[in-house]
Amino acid sequence: MPIVTCIEDLRKMAQQRVPRMFYDYVDGGSWTESTYHANQDDFAKIKLRQRVARNLENRSLKANRLGIDMAMPLAIAPTGLAGMIHADGEILAARAATAAGIRYTLSTVSICSLEDVADAIEAPFWFQLYVMRDREFVGRLIDRAKAAGCDALVLTLDLQLSGQRHKDLKNGLSTPPRLTPASLLNILTKPRWIKGMLSTRRHYFGNIMGHVDGVDDLRQLADWTYEQFDPTLCWDDIKWIKDRWGGTLILKGILDVEDAHLAVASGADALIVSNHGGRQLDGAPSSINMLPAIAQAVGGQINVWFDSGIRSGQDVIKSLALGAQGVMLGRAHLYGLGAMGEAGVTKALEIIAKEMDLTLALCGYTDVQQIDHNILLPGSYPKP
Repeated sequence: MPIVTCIEDLRKMAQQRVPRMFYDYVDGGSWTESTYHANQDDFAKIKLRQRVARNLENRSLKANRLGIDMAMPLAIAPTGLAGMIHADGEILAARAATAAGIRYTLSTVSICSLEDVADAIEAPFWFQLYVMRDREFVGRLIDRAKAAGCDALVLTLDLQLSGQRHKDLKNGLSTPPRLTPASLLNILTKPRWIKGMLSTRRHYFGNIMGHVDGVDDLRQLADWTYEQFDPTLCWDDIKWIKDRWGGTLILKGILDVEDAHLAVASGADALIVSNHGGRQLDGAPSSINMLPAIAQAVGGQINVWFDSGIRSGQDVIKSLALGAQGVMLGRAHLYGLGAMGEAGVTKALEIIAKEMDLTLALCGYTDVQQIDHNILLPGSYPKP
């Protein structure tokens, strides 16, 4: 077993152990992938101020966000198909997140269902909602999230249409995988993955299969899902969703100051600055470059969270310094899941926490809630 010291180590292990079509689904963006790469590259340009000769005892990463006590201001981002990265992946990741004292967010297009996760962890988690044309189904999803004990609804706004992801098209991405000669040969080189998939009954979209009339097999499921993402979704729809939900509402996919003001006007409790990990509009700015302007514009009126490009605890610290009150961890936890299942997600979260703690200390701070732009080197970070 190789020694794992950073998220990149987990990424390399996941690449070896997960079938190509599902690994590429995680580790890819749309079109030229320029925005996907910018999300990470722009973090590297931001420099930290090293401070010395300060009392660094009794350090803390704890925070209360949205009325929830968290071990660190971090949550697992919603990611589709996690149960294809590793058997029962959503359950395993939710267990790891709960044990680490943070929230897990389940995707609408997860493999494990809301009920599966609720039964497995018996603790609150968040649910991410895609708005479908079938609004009765959407309403039932919201009701199921309530029944499952979810304590926040994360409404994704930036996937009314799917960005063109060349890797997924070339790989013939499907759930379960379409067995072409090339995909079969690749899958046969992943014995750990095969063993896991043979041990579980969960191979389809668990929140959809069996919950929609007329969707009884894989072909019908694929056709329904493709046709259901709703391009008519607009700000007026949020009131209906908010009223039906009745609890904490988070809007994900905000990348523009004007949209941030509209998010505030909608009555949402929080927004997430995100470009969907570079998977939607290629050529859009990195999320970290847009964070300061959005945080300055609306940070006093709504809880601002951040998503896209997080690969280290230092990235988390930089996001908090630029105005985020919390950070979502997407690909980094999936690398851990693909590498070692639940233990890999646990390892990813331990790595992030340790890097946050050391960075905090070496910059002269003892409490994550003390962080502001003064932890950064002037001139190295994007201004509002």
